[in-house]
Formats: sequence, structure tokens, C-alpha cells
Amino acid sequence: MPEGHTIHRAAREHDKIFSGHCLSVTSPQGRFANGAARLDGQKCTGVEAIGKHLIYRFEDGSLLHIHLGLFGRIRKHKLPLRPARGAVRVRMVSAMDAIDISGPTICETLDEPGLLSLKQRIGPDVLRVDADPSRAYQKISKSRRAIGHLIMDQSVMAGIGNIYRTEILWRQRVHPLTRGRDLDGATLERIWLDARNLLEIGVKRNAIITVESEKRSKGRYRENTNIFGKAVCPSCDGAVSKLEISGRRVYLCGNCQVLAGAN
Repeated sequence: MPEGHTIHRAAREHDKIFSGHCLSVTSPQGRFANGAARLDGQKCTGVEAIGKHLIYRFEDGSLLHIHLGLFGRIRKHKLPLRPARGAVRVRMVSAMDAIDISGPTICETLDEPGLLSLKQRIGPDVLRVDADPSRAYQKISKSRRAIGHLIMDQSVMAGIGNIYRTEILWRQRVHPLTRGRDLDGATLERIWLDARNLLEIGVKRNAIITVESEKRSKGRYRENTNIFGKAVCPSCDGAVSKLEISGRRVYLCGNCQVLAGAN
């Protein structure tokens, strides 16, 4: 599943190419035919990201809500267009650019009350300037669940995925199994600010980069991390351990991340 920086980068790019333009909206696959017909020919008035959700606004007040989930994919094209390739749920075309969205978990039209309901279900998004981090702090400080679970719970804090979870907690010297209620306010603020900083770098660099140099690796995904997928901690040279939280693998250094509040 794309992490929050990928969705915000897409939103900023799509806002730049679509906002103020009338769009041809179709559903080559056919599964979004009615929604596409409702939006077809309308002017797009803006595109935004809320956590891992994309929202496309149209001039009649309609909203297109996209959540890629595990298998969704976005492809950008220049004109002239070729026939849609694969199961394209929705295709949006302006005078210059086109976007194909395939395999999203959610592809639906919303109105403003529907958007408000969505926002109420999602925790504050670390990349949004209107985010209220105190909403996340309040939920975490009352919870007996592990912080490694809580910061990936999109209803608590939106935008953080598996790699960022490992890296943020290592950078802040917090053991992933530490209960939310055992973390003080200063630590929660450091986690929030570090998350915002790292995801902003991700938006800018189009890659997950958590090392201080901000350089992309030469690997396939251009990620550059401290301990995710690594065997040795770069801080203490200790062995990196692995555990599973929320069905996903988390990496940690037992020397640098001491489990507190275990009793």
C-alpha cells in the first residue's frame, strides 16, 4: 500500500495538471461507469490528499474519492492516448494530460457530508497544514496498545506506513511495543514532528528517505533507510531484530530502543 508521501505527491501533481480544466472522465473497465458519467465534462476545481485518500473536486460540488489500497495503481500519460491497458477503473483526461487509476480499493463519488464523515474517521494527517496533532496524542495517551500499532492505525494518525513506522520509532528511540499510555507528551510530539519531516522529504524526493543525507539509494525503489531491512544498527552496531505488529514486520534495535512500561 502506498505510504502517505506517495499520495500527497500524487495530489499535488494532479492538482497542478487538472485544476481549472474540464475533464473527460470514463471507466474503461466499466465498474465506475455511473460515477464517471456524473463527472464527465466537468471542470476540476482541485485535488487534495487526506491520509492515504485522494479527493478530486468538481465544479458541481461532486467529489471523486480514491483509496488505492494494496493493489491500486496510478499511471500518468501524455496525449495522444493509447487504449486503456488492463482493468482501468477510471480514466481522467484534460487537454494535455491523462491519469489512469487501476485496482483501487475505493472509487466512489461523494458529497460534502460524505467527505466530512470520511475526515471524522481518519486521524490527523501529518502532512496537512490543518492537522490537529492533539487528536492523535489524546488517543495514543489513553491506549494500552503498542505504539507500533497505533501510529499505523489510520484512525489515529494518518499517512504513516510500515517502513516509516520502523524508521520513526528507531529515530526517536522508542520500542515498537511500548504502550501508548506509557509515552509522555514530549515523546509524542517528537514522533509527530519527525513523521511530518520525513514524509515531506518523501514527497520532495519521491522516495522513502530517513537518513540524514536525504540521498536516494540506487536500488529499485530508491529507498534509503537506517534499519528497515537491515541486519546491523548504524548507531550502535548492534543486531537489528524483527517482530510482527498488525500483520507487518517491524525492525528494531534492542540497544537503542529499550522497552519501557512493560510492568
